[in-house]
Amino acid sequence: MKTNQILIRYGELSTKGRNRKAFISRLRNNIQTLFAGTPTLRIKAERDRMFLFCDDEQGMEDIVSRLPYVFGIQSFSPVTQTSLELDDMKHTALAIVSKMDTKDKSFKVSVKRPNKEFPYEKPEIMRTIGGYVLGNTPELTVAMRNPDIDLSVEIRQDAAYMMAETIQGAAGLPIGAGGRALLMLSGGIDSPVAGYHMLKRGVRLELIHFFSPPFTTERAKEKVLDLAEKLSGFGSPVTLHIIPFTEIQQEVHKQVPDNITMTSTRRMMMRIADAVRAKTDAKAIITGESLGQVASQTLESLQAINAVTNTPILRPLIAQDKLEIIETAQAIGTYDISIRPYEDCCTIFTPANPKTKPKTDKVEHYESFVSFDEMIDRAVAEREIIEFPRNKQQHFEDLL
Repeated sequence: MKTNQILIRYGELSTKGRNRKAFISRLRNNIQTLFAGTPTLRIKAERDRMFLFCDDEQGMEDIVSRLPYVFGIQSFSPVTQTSLELDDMKHTALAIVSKMDTKDKSFKVSVKRPNKEFPYEKPEIMRTIGGYVLGNTPELTVAMRNPDIDLSVEIRQDAAYMMAETIQGAAGLPIGAGGRALLMLSGGIDSPVAGYHMLKRGVRLELIHFFSPPFTTERAKEKVLDLAEKLSGFGSPVTLHIIPFTEIQQEVHKQVPDNITMTSTRRMMMRIADAVRAKTDAKAIITGESLGQVASQTLESLQAINAVTNTPILRPLIAQDKLEIIETAQAIGTYDISIRPYEDCCTIFTPANPKTKPKTDKVEHYESFVSFDEMIDRAVAEREIIEFPRNKQQHFEDLL
């Protein structure tokens, strides 16, 4: 027997009507790109499901371990191929079930028989295979409706195909189906989670980070690089734009009253983000803001920040509380990176009493005493651009 196939179920893609073909094609392209290093991979996409074929055992293990993080897949099942001999089917069925948790579980065998020349009818196949598995797995019980383990057997012309394990996928839509947007990545807990949610809706990400040396350190920057690396692990490469922000941040604190420096700083970030967005052909800006979490995330503050651009601002965390956000960060593997104790530019120069209800016209008035345009253009022009995933081997060689 050999496990050389995977059956993929689409989930939300199945609701796309006449556009379904385009979404399936996008998912197929993403899988091909993600597993480009597996030359034996072949993909067969059908209207309601997709099959992956891989004759390389190591390649198959790699696919099974990474497929749960590919958006657009509701669930998938490894498929084991065996001969058309009933004895082979019995032993293969037992081998598949033996790898699963069978304690206090119910079980059934389902059979499809498209090979009408096969000499045994469905009931006989079910009795033979089911009886053998139950005889060797006494803790299992039979349940014809909603069993915990449903061993599916399909008799085709060339072989018999079996599957019992259903692995949950990442769901959502294939990355790229929702266009491109720019994520403001701070290094904290929230913004990577916001990026994850937008990836799940099929949005391809550009990332922007504001770096203020010597007030922020290389270790803080490395934390952001690690977060970008993590976000690139969901089936699509990302590009990080690192903005030199020290000059602008110091000028804001020199010219603007202390209690509205946070609002003004966010407005400058948004103006720079909008300029980078235009250069990358992104259609929106994504932030990790959650309503009421900090002083800059009140409705009045968000209104003042939004006033610098007409670009759509997407805030996928706006109605989530901190515990929900932390739970997601832990689930996607960004939490332990985000809590490293290194500062970011949003936490330096923090005023003691920031204004929670800033007036947009007053903020604009104080900013009008300084021409920020040249500084913004310079910051955008001098940005550092890094592609992810990084070539780890090359990265380590560069450090030697």
